[in-house]
Formats: sequence, C-alpha cells, structure tokens
Amino acid sequence: MFIINLTYKTELEKVDQFLSEHIEFLNKQYELGHFLASGRKIPRTGGIILSNITSKETLEKIIEKDPFKKNELADYEFTEFIPSKTCEELKFLIE
Repeated sequence: MFIINLTYKTELEKVDQFLSEHIEFLNKQYELGHFLASGRKIPRTGGIILSNITSKETLEKIIEKDPFKKNELADYEFTEFIPSKTCEELKFLIE
C-alpha cells in the first residue's frame, strides 16, 4: 500500500485548468480498484492519494498518466506502508 503525496509546483490557476482531467484520471483508477481515498491538502498545496497497489513500479506507471504529472504541475512522493491496525471499517486493509 502507498501514500502518494502530491505537491503543486505551479500556481493554482494553472492546476485548476487541468482539474477536471485529473478527476477523470482519479475516477478511472477508483473504477479499476487502484485507489482507496484521495483529497486536497489544507492549505491547498497539493493532495494525497491512498493506493492499494503493491508495486512501486506499477504505481509509478499509473501516475505517469495523471494530467498533473503529464503537465508537470506537481511533484509526487511515494511512501510505502503496511497497515497493522485499523478501525473495523478498514480491516480489509490489513495484509
């Protein structure tokens, strides 16, 4: 499992120009079962994606399709972790 930390490297006006395409990208990844949660950071300096993909290489290939990545609007940091404790609703995350 990975936490993907997006940090914008351009002004929000430019990010907003590609927001609908980014949301389409996210929707497709949810449909494919690759993403579990996502959202904006506060303050709005980027976003966070929680992915159940187990291979960093596979995840990097997926992220290459993100319009924010393709248009060099954000930097991406990948943090791999193994959930060992969760609330009842998220027990499915424990490997």
